[in-house]
Amino acid sequence: MTDHDARIRHSWQANADAWTRAVREQRIESRRLVTDAAILSAIADGPARRVLDIGCGEGWLCRALAERGSECVGVDASSPLIDSAKALGGGRFEVMDYAALIESGNRLGQFDVLVCNFALLDDYIAPLLGALRDRLDPGGRLLIQTVHPWSACGDEPYTDGWRLETFAGFGGEFSSPMPWFFRTLESWLALLAASGWRLRQLREPRHPDTGQPCSLLLELHPVAG
Repeated sequence: MTDHDARIRHSWQANADAWTRAVREQRIESRRLVTDAAILSAIADGPARRVLDIGCGEGWLCRALAERGSECVGVDASSPLIDSAKALGGGRFEVMDYAALIESGNRLGQFDVLVCNFALLDDYIAPLLGALRDRLDPGGRLLIQTVHPWSACGDEPYTDGWRLETFAGFGGEFSSPMPWFFRTLESWLALLAASGWRLRQLREPRHPDTGQPCSLLLELHPVAG
């Protein structure tokens, strides 16, 4: 485990209760107005009998999908977040990091949809992306929603690299900043192609008042062969 990996994991352990409250009390404007509905809409665009939510956090997406008739499995590396998810139900939840998910083989079964909703935070995710191809039923999809590279760049150079999330806009309860790896749009597309995925659709969900993109939402299918 790298230093960045350890710091990401520590942040989600330390901030688990604060994050759970922020999500359940709908404190995060971009989620409340745009991105939660965007990922639900993308999932609803195709079959979603079984859904794997990678980096499920406190489980909101699994609960929302269960209400729509989906069978959901949520995995996350943060055991406190998984405990919060289990408390409200809505699916099967397991503590599982990238490495454990790669090594799990077919133990979790096959899925119509794999979802990474603001969950791919590390720099070295190519092995995970490659392994996920084998978790899909024929015709299945991978959905990735992440920060929009142009709007998230801020005053930093538009180049790949580590950034720091302080959670300053989410209330004062967050005790541990989180490093995360920023990718340009070019880098995202190159990484996904190299990992065996074909882009079917690219969406840019926008804020209803400002018109600025709140996220980048990618629908991907495995390359045949």
